[in-house]
Amino acid sequence: MQNSQEQPEQSRHNQPKLLRWLQWLRPGATHSAFSASLLLMAGSIMSSGVLALIRQKLIAHLFGATNATDAYIGAFELPDMVYYFLIGGVASSTFVSLLSGYRERGEEAEGDRALSVILNTMILALGAAILAAEFFAPWYVSVKFPHFDAPTAALCVSLTRILLPAQLFFFAGGVFGSRLMVRKVFLFQALTPSIYNLGIIGGVLVLHSRIGVYSLAVGALTGAFCGMFLLNIFGAWREGMRWQPVLDFRHPALLQWLKLAAPLMIGQSLTTWDQWIRTYFASQGVGDITRLAFAKQLFNSPMNILGPAAGAASLPFFASLYSKGKLDEFGQAVNRAVTRLMAASLLAAGWMIALAGPLVDVTLRGGHMDEASAQMTAWFFTIFCLSLFLWTSQNLYARAFFAAGNTFTPMLAGTIVTAVSIPVYWLLFHRLGVEGLAWASNAGILLHTTALVVLLQRNRLTPISGLEFGELGRALLASIIGWGAITAGLRSLPTLHGHTQNLSAIAGASAVWLGIVLVVLKATGSRLPGQILGKFAR
Repeated sequence: MQNSQEQPEQSRHNQPKLLRWLQWLRPGATHSAFSASLLLMAGSIMSSGVLALIRQKLIAHLFGATNATDAYIGAFELPDMVYYFLIGGVASSTFVSLLSGYRERGEEAEGDRALSVILNTMILALGAAILAAEFFAPWYVSVKFPHFDAPTAALCVSLTRILLPAQLFFFAGGVFGSRLMVRKVFLFQALTPSIYNLGIIGGVLVLHSRIGVYSLAVGALTGAFCGMFLLNIFGAWREGMRWQPVLDFRHPALLQWLKLAAPLMIGQSLTTWDQWIRTYFASQGVGDITRLAFAKQLFNSPMNILGPAAGAASLPFFASLYSKGKLDEFGQAVNRAVTRLMAASLLAAGWMIALAGPLVDVTLRGGHMDEASAQMTAWFFTIFCLSLFLWTSQNLYARAFFAAGNTFTPMLAGTIVTAVSIPVYWLLFHRLGVEGLAWASNAGILLHTTALVVLLQRNRLTPISGLEFGELGRALLASIIGWGAITAGLRSLPTLHGHTQNLSAIAGASAVWLGIVLVVLKATGSRLPGQILGKFAR
């Protein structure tokens, strides 16, 4: 009997590697923590590393850093605030924690009913909030962006009203997507951001000549509907979930979810408020919101590949360990994931900082994006990159709390950190101008991450001593040496002109960087290359 049970696993293991990897792309394929991370990172590479850069290039080329793009970027804030304050901003994370309990008890049918109750209730509440926001949009824009001139403010209001309904699609998609994540099905999660970006790109290409910057908002709404909503509904339906038209305001699951989500609704997090604070101060100069946003979005390309992908993939496994009472294994899993993520982030940051100028030139400069704006954006990008390892690791630390069913502690910490950080943004902005906002962002995320680490230690969930500090030191050394080599090499070259020369410099420098980093890691005894290659070899 034992041999018959082992045969499918042995057969799967003996399959060619390419065939095993292709099987990960089956809609119903289940995943380990590693394969899920890899799949989500592949999806993030396509969405954040390719499609997001194409989207950004189109926006910069067609619209530049102007009042119109400032209005477009500002138009996302009220919709995001509605979602954040009413849902908590992390619907899928709280639902994964809730559904893990149902799955462990073998009560998936009741879990589906619970999801329907919560979805139906919150759609009513969220719909009412969106209608109110549509009405109050002019007041919000006048308060949040007091330095916008009248045409820019009016444009921002109109774009805000187009984007607001997308929050319904994000929430419903997050609900259905959480059911897939609990079952360790991640393909739909990997595809969602790509379809969202394709919606924006399609909107720009088809409509920009007719309706200008409005094409961006229409594309974003379409991408949210098709990517976040329809795709996850299809995936959940395929896995057997059936939506039920039920309302029960006293359902235990609804009350439990509200208990989990309420701290996130009430509390504040610098990871969300960072952009809102930056845009308030940056609205005083034409194009400053856009240049900061372009720098942050370029920074977010690797950050979104490394951080959220690893966090989303790890959450179900963290939650499963915690629900089974395996606290030691839980702490070890978190520290192991954070160590690898921090190490990869340190390496990536060295490459990004060294190539900041060529990267911004290739991805942004041209059309309505002039050289002066590109250079300023490159400097903001360099400053942001110094904190890459903090942005990625705090994502995992926060999910460790969520997996343990504790949303109050990170909420309280986030609220305090946000309150303390606001004066820092004000001070550095008035001392250093727009550049000071980038430095303030780094200072804030340092404080936020440190607070999470300390609180996880105090709650005996993840001891900081479990981090592999030697591995992090080796990654930092390799990053510094790789950065130094690329920087010296670029300075020895003549001044680069045009996209072709910059692309050639990026390709050549990247090859040199990769070789140097691997040599340094191997010479210092790092296990990181072996761990990654070993996973691929299995």
